[in-house]
Amino acid sequence: MNIILLKKLGLSDKEVKVYLGLLEYGASSVRSLSAAVGLNRGTVYDILKKLRDFGLVSYYQHKTKQKFIAEDPSKLAVLVEREEQRINKIKADLGSLIPELKSVQDKGGQGPTSKYYEGKSGIRLILEDVLKSVADSSKSEYYIYSATNASEDIYSAYPNFTKDRIKARIKVKAISLAKGGSTSGLDERRWLGTDEDSATFCLIYSGKLAYISRDNKGKPVGVIIENKMIYETQKIIFLQLWNLIKK
Repeated sequence: MNIILLKKLGLSDKEVKVYLGLLEYGASSVRSLSAAVGLNRGTVYDILKKLRDFGLVSYYQHKTKQKFIAEDPSKLAVLVEREEQRINKIKADLGSLIPELKSVQDKGGQGPTSKYYEGKSGIRLILEDVLKSVADSSKSEYYIYSATNASEDIYSAYPNFTKDRIKARIKVKAISLAKGGSTSGLDERRWLGTDEDSATFCLIYSGKLAYISRDNKGKPVGVIIENKMIYETQKIIFLQLWNLIKK
């Protein structure tokens, strides 16, 4: 029997033991149940009260003794509903808390923050952050300097990135440092015209900069720098260069 699932519903090891014992032995007194499950009577009684509160156990009077009996196991669904309600409340509370926390962070005037990522999983986290951050912003557009050597790492880490970007109605302007690359939808591309290859892919989006490249062992790596002023400066440089490059 998968008792791990019962524990995920919020029952402790001892509570699971008492509940299963009651299912197995049927209507029982506290004394007989404690002997059957190997726990002292005080502990068993306290657990039975808690299981009653959960709606999993009921009792009736038999002569001078209380007899406890397990309810239909389908009542376990009530615990799932309670957990869903608890999680939904946490989500609702968190939704109002996050803007407050961001306000505190902005007032703090902190310097640039950076996060380092490694491997395919790390690159995917960067790309997921791009989609989420841009989708949450007022302007659904970002900018990239495209590097041929890093493009294959991006595709390998997140094959459906372009498809998900288009589905989210996110636009992108791309400047290719060298030859190659094409448009896929909701994107524009211009070419810088250099023959130099670059292994660094740069994304400018929603108050952040992300760089995707490789380390000296050829392993994909990336970094996200979050700072509004740095973002605004890089955005200005990109758009000025974009306007200077012929279509």
